[in-house]
Amino acid sequence: MENVDLQALSDKLDELLKQVDYLRRHNRALLASEQAWREERAQLIEKNELAKHKVESMIQHLKSLEQDG
Repeated sequence: MENVDLQALSDKLDELLKQVDYLRRHNRALLASEQAWREERAQLIEKNELAKHKVESMIQHLKSLEQDG
């Protein structure tokens, strides 16, 4: 009876260790993905700011042409 309990406990422990390994790998993958999304987001924010400044510059230019005309 004791051998059966030890074997069951050993099997459960093996399953838990496999689960921990899977979760660690999955967590690493998620962290890498998060980092990639953060970098992409930063680049998009930068591009958005650049586009915003260009549009503002064009508006100012058009206003100055309108005043001169």
